[in-house]
Amino acid sequence: MGDQKESLRKITHTLATKNDEISNFICGLKQSLDNLEANSSRVQEDLDSEFSSLHSILDDMKENMMTRIKQERASRTYELQSQLSACSKALESSEELLELANQTLCSSETDGFNQAAKDIKDSVTMAPAFRLSLKAKASDNMSHLMVDFSQEREMLQELKFLPVPATPEIQVSECQVCDNTVTIVWTLPEPDGKIDHYILEHRRTNHEGPPRIREDYPWMVLEGIREMDHTLTGLRFDTRYMTFRVKACNKAVAGEFSEPITLETHAFTFKLDSGSSHQNLKVEDLSVEWDSSGGKIQEIRKEKNRTNSPMHSPARASLMSPKRAPTARVGRDRFTAESYTVLADTMIDAGQQYWEVRFDKESKAFAVGVALRSLGRFDQLGKSSASWCIHLNNWLQQSLTAKHNNKARTLDCPIPSSIGVYCNYEEGVLSFFNSKTKQLMHTFRTKFQQPVIPAFMVWNGSFSVVTGLQVPSVVQSGQRKNSGTSSSNASLT
Repeated sequence: MGDQKESLRKITHTLATKNDEISNFICGLKQSLDNLEANSSRVQEDLDSEFSSLHSILDDMKENMMTRIKQERASRTYELQSQLSACSKALESSEELLELANQTLCSSETDGFNQAAKDIKDSVTMAPAFRLSLKAKASDNMSHLMVDFSQEREMLQELKFLPVPATPEIQVSECQVCDNTVTIVWTLPEPDGKIDHYILEHRRTNHEGPPRIREDYPWMVLEGIREMDHTLTGLRFDTRYMTFRVKACNKAVAGEFSEPITLETHAFTFKLDSGSSHQNLKVEDLSVEWDSSGGKIQEIRKEKNRTNSPMHSPARASLMSPKRAPTARVGRDRFTAESYTVLADTMIDAGQQYWEVRFDKESKAFAVGVALRSLGRFDQLGKSSASWCIHLNNWLQQSLTAKHNNKARTLDCPIPSSIGVYCNYEEGVLSFFNSKTKQLMHTFRTKFQQPVIPAFMVWNGSFSVVTGLQVPSVVQSGQRKNSGTSSSNASLT
C-alpha cells in the first residue's frame, strides 16, 4: 500500500509538471498568435508606407521633369517666333524695295532716274533683310530631355524583403557562472559580415526550463554588443536561475532570438529576522541601525500575530536552493538586555555559503558571525559555545577580536569597512575576509553539530548585509590550500 502511494505520488508529480509545461506552452502559442497578428499588420503598414514613399518620389520627379520640358519648349518657342516675326518684316520690306527697283528700271522717264536709283541703293543698304542672321536661334531637337529608365526598372524589379540575419546559437558548454558574473558565448550557423551588433536579453527566474509567459521578473536588454560573447558582472543572484537569449542585427533589421538557455545561479540569500532583533535595533530589509529609543516598538503589533520565526535551509531543496522551514522553537524570543543581536531567517545545514556585511567603523561595537538556534536571548555573540564571531570594539579603546565560548583572540589586521563571511558546514570552517581585498582575517575550525544561522550585533552604529553572493573563487582556492594545515585557532573552538 505504501509503495503504491509513493508511486502514485510520483505519477501525480509527473502529471502536474507536464500539465504545467503544456499550460505554459499554450500560453506561449496564444502569445505567438497575438504577436503574429500585430507583427503582420506592422510589416504591411511598413510596406504600404515604403511604396507610398516610392510613388511620391516618382510623382515628384515626373512633375519636375515635365516642368523642365515645358520651360525648354516655351523658351525655344519664344526665340523662334521672335526670329520668325523679324524675318517676315524684313522680307516684306525687301519685297517693297524690289518692286520699286523694277518699276524704276521699266520707267521711260529719264528725268530723276539717277536720283531714284541712288535712293533705292541707299534703302537697300539700310534694309533689315541684309542685317538678319539666317541661322535659327533655337533648335527643334529635344532629344537631350529624353529618358531611359530601363536600369531603374530592373532595380525596382529586384526589390525584395530585407535579408534577415541568421539566428545565433548559445553554446551552453562554453558559458560560465562564477564570482557573481555570467559569461554567455554564442555562434552563427555561418559567417555573416553584414552583422552590425547583437542584442542580449536576460531574466531572473525560479523555474528551470524554457521561459514562461508569466514571470515575476522582466527581460533586461543589453544592446550594441559587437562580439559573440558577453560577460555580465556585479550580479546579485537572488533567484535560482537566469534565462538568456540573443539575436543578431544588421544595419536594417534584427533576426530571431536564439533558443533561450537557463543557467543555475546558486547563491546564499536570506533576510534579517526582525522578530528576533533587540528592541533597540531598527531593522529595514537588510539594513540595521541602532535606535536608543527602541526602534522596534512599532512592530509589537506584528509580534502578537507571529507564530514562529521562519528559517531557510540552502540544502533542503534540490540544486542547493534555499527553502523556508520553521525553526524548532515557537515564537523566537527577542534578544534583550545587552545582547544587541539580530539573526538571519535562513539556517545553514549543508554546503558552502558566503555573504558580506558593510558596517559603520565608528560603531561603538559591532560583531558578525554565526550562531546556533539555541543561542539564548541574553547571550552576546562569542560569549557562549553557541556562537562564533569577529567583534569590533570602539569603546574606550579600539580592538578587533575573534570570539567563541567567551574566549577572545586579538586580530593583527587592519579594520576593513566590509567583511566577507565564508561557512563550509560539512568541513566545520568559518572564515572571515576583508571583502574588498579577500585577505583572510581569521578562521574558526570546529564541527557543527546543529544548523547555524548568520548572526549580527551592533551598538551605537549601523550595518547592512549583502546576500545573493557566490563563494568567490579566490576564497575557495584559499580554503583548499589551507584544508590540510592545522588550525592555529583551536583555542577558540
